[in-house]
Amino acid sequence: MDGNGRWAKKRLLPRSAGHGSGMNRMIGLAEHAKEVGVKYLTVYALSTENLSRPEDELQKLYSLIIKYFKENVQKLIAKGACVKVIGDISLLPEKVQSAIKEGLALSPPSAPFTFILALAYGSRPEIIKAVNLAVERGELVTETNFNSLLYTSGIPDPDLIIRTGGELRLSNFLTYQAAYAELYFSDVLFPDFSDAEFDKAIEEYGSRIRRFGKI
Repeated sequence: MDGNGRWAKKRLLPRSAGHGSGMNRMIGLAEHAKEVGVKYLTVYALSTENLSRPEDELQKLYSLIIKYFKENVQKLIAKGACVKVIGDISLLPEKVQSAIKEGLALSPPSAPFTFILALAYGSRPEIIKAVNLAVERGELVTETNFNSLLYTSGIPDPDLIIRTGGELRLSNFLTYQAAYAELYFSDVLFPDFSDAEFDKAIEEYGSRIRRFGKI
């Protein structure tokens, strides 16, 4: 969900205003995704690299999570969603961890639509953690048991990855799980990434032929 800061800068607003608008768009997009039949939607809300941003910006991001997380989780649950978080939330301040745990406690274990927030998430740390868990258990790694050691255990691999804001890379997002994902890049800054823009990405995905290495 790239481009919140640039969206705010274009409007002579503080970056925090962009993050707030991005959060509102994120929830609206989740509701729309459910309506059009998407079963799983994962959003990259806060990366491990983001944790190196200036403290003032981080505190504003944390305040947004605390302010809106529980409320938005309840909103999505009321519309028939299950909400999950992937990432190492122990890297976040205690008050943020508490807000996340409070919100997640309200979610049913499963639902026709699953909304997943990647918070304090990085794919490389996830893979290293999974390898170390296998070593500690003395397990020979297979594709099946390795998947079970990842944050995304029980969640299907992504079929489509959308990146907004004009950047053309994965930036440490689900790199193991994305081995056969279709990639879609948009120049639209995330707060402006409308339901119609999302539908364009889905339509483009539907036109692609996925062979998975076969003829």
